[in-house]
Amino acid sequence: MSNDPLLQPYQLKHLTLKNRIIMTSHEPAYPEDGMPKGRYLAYHAERAKGGVAMTMTAGSAAVSKDSPPVFNNLLVYKDEVVPYLKDLTDAVHEHDTAIMIQLTHLGRRTRWDKAHWLPVVSPSHQREAAHRAFPKQLEDWDIERIIKDYADAAERMKAGGMDGIELQAYGHLMDQFWSPLTNTLEGPYGGSLDNRLQFTFDVLTEMRKRVGPEFIIGMRYTGDEMLANGISPEEGFEISRRLKASGMVDFLNVVRGHIDTDPGLTDVIPIQGMANNPHLDFAGEIRAATGMPVLHAAKIPDVATARYAVSSGKVDLVGMTRAHLTDPHIVKKIIEKREEQIRPCVGANYCLDRIYQGGEALCIHNAASGREQTMPHIISKADTQKKVVVIGAGPGGLEAARVAGERGHQVVVLEASSKAGGQVLLTAQSERRREMMSIIDWRMAECERLGVTFKFNIWAEAEEVEAENPDVVIVATGGLPDTEVLAHGNDHVISTWDIISGSVKPGKNVLIFDDAGDHAGLQAAEIIAKSGAKVEIMTPDRAFAPEVMAMNLVPYMRTLQALDTRFTVTYRLHAVDKEGTTLKAHIGSDYGGVSQIKEYDQIIVNHGVIPLDDIYFELKPNSTNLGEMSHDQLIAGVAQDVLRNPDGRYQLFRIGDAVATRNTHAAIYDALRLVKDL
Repeated sequence: MSNDPLLQPYQLKHLTLKNRIIMTSHEPAYPEDGMPKGRYLAYHAERAKGGVAMTMTAGSAAVSKDSPPVFNNLLVYKDEVVPYLKDLTDAVHEHDTAIMIQLTHLGRRTRWDKAHWLPVVSPSHQREAAHRAFPKQLEDWDIERIIKDYADAAERMKAGGMDGIELQAYGHLMDQFWSPLTNTLEGPYGGSLDNRLQFTFDVLTEMRKRVGPEFIIGMRYTGDEMLANGISPEEGFEISRRLKASGMVDFLNVVRGHIDTDPGLTDVIPIQGMANNPHLDFAGEIRAATGMPVLHAAKIPDVATARYAVSSGKVDLVGMTRAHLTDPHIVKKIIEKREEQIRPCVGANYCLDRIYQGGEALCIHNAASGREQTMPHIISKADTQKKVVVIGAGPGGLEAARVAGERGHQVVVLEASSKAGGQVLLTAQSERRREMMSIIDWRMAECERLGVTFKFNIWAEAEEVEAENPDVVIVATGGLPDTEVLAHGNDHVISTWDIISGSVKPGKNVLIFDDAGDHAGLQAAEIIAKSGAKVEIMTPDRAFAPEVMAMNLVPYMRTLQALDTRFTVTYRLHAVDKEGTTLKAHIGSDYGGVSQIKEYDQIIVNHGVIPLDDIYFELKPNSTNLGEMSHDQLIAGVAQDVLRNPDGRYQLFRIGDAVATRNTHAAIYDALRLVKDL
């Protein structure tokens, strides 16, 4: 028996959990037609296989037709969900892992122009900023209908084999009843705290009639909205005590804050550069005040923090949800004394930002997550060992080297710089993005374990590469900033890389023309603004930094707005003239009818990268495939066998930004799906 606090079993009512690490409810947006089909099942089964005690599915599974998902959530108001749930719960239970589901009615936290185009409903007409829908104020018959919808859904969940249900309150309809800010009803559901809680207790009463007293039901909620006139800590503690006193709630999953705005959401679920476990102490206070089983998750990215959360008695079960998106085998590695091999969550929030933008959750540096049906988390050995030369030690090149090493190949990495990292080295210069270096550090440690050879300070030429006698060459050289985008005056501008690296000092009156919309533009803006300079960020787009996405934008905005940065959208920099030390920017608009000249002393262009691909084209004539990659074979997940040059000496491929400007995830995905079949 281990004495590790994380590996101790825990008894939740009749359910014995094999350890203290769980995945809290989340929706990775993998459902098909609102159902948890093959992809959904494979994702949760992989985490169960990795040893997690419990996985909690379906953040915000919709119980009613007038709670349309704003991203691809489960539709548990449909009877047809039951057999799919049964397949899912069976697959998870097979690994001695418990599984629960989160049910909700979104209330105003959605849009009216989704699904059936029904009015959004809430206890007031108050619009939620994040989703912009003006709700209908609930009538008595709406409340009766929704209570029944909750009970019907609970019955389906039990029939589907779930071990329990979590009701989502914070920010959703239940919390909209609770908060004085969003409840303008008169009794019996508005006014006093008793009245504002009545809807929740009516739902619980009806659910208990359907599923009985033994079925596990918990509550995820905020104990402090951290908003003027909202739910105060005192009221939050009173709500917690009343949930316990009801006898109908078996566990509490408590957070602090509000999620009706992007900044509020980001404070509840912090990202990289923000403090770890910001609400853990508060969760501990709720546990102490109520004596209830308490679950908690909010930026608990590493085993040490999770161990502290449990050993200190602040929580009974600790949620490592984004961490398990990054590495589904955390518990298995703890048990096997391989904690150093856990792939670290870097808090990039690529997962959540994507779903809030209508995409699917993907990890910035584990391309197998969410692709379990096609991509392996554990790499199998190749039948035949090959010599693989990788050119470039950025994230894509290191992933190629790591996967080739796992396959058992002999791997050599050639890198022009004195150390690994590529563009991640640059992005990690900013304090808020320093955690990104773990993407590189983890791969370097894995490559060392696998015996990969690194040769630094080598600008690879064709002769040097071919002297290695490779069977396969992978070009992962990335790119260089593209600032040649103006009609004239390109020689008068610099790149964001110049500022971030420190090779060029900020000016005093600076224009950043951001035509890429990624982190580099905002990182450069922060550095310049902090130097005391006057900064304007200009973009031809209708919104700036669209590639950064909502939650990642929040810390930048807090800094830049405090430093009085100007944001100018829908304008395009066409040309630059220089007169003495003054730069004259010729500005127009894609919408037409605009021609301006404005003066600055420094102009920065952010327009992606141009592939650094000379070595690829030098090697191409001597390759067997002449550089061709079969897209059909890549998508099908089979080995590349294109033969265009029978006299060639090696297969040649290029990945990541050496092909075209994309992002870190794309480079790593390129590497994984190519090299897993070498």
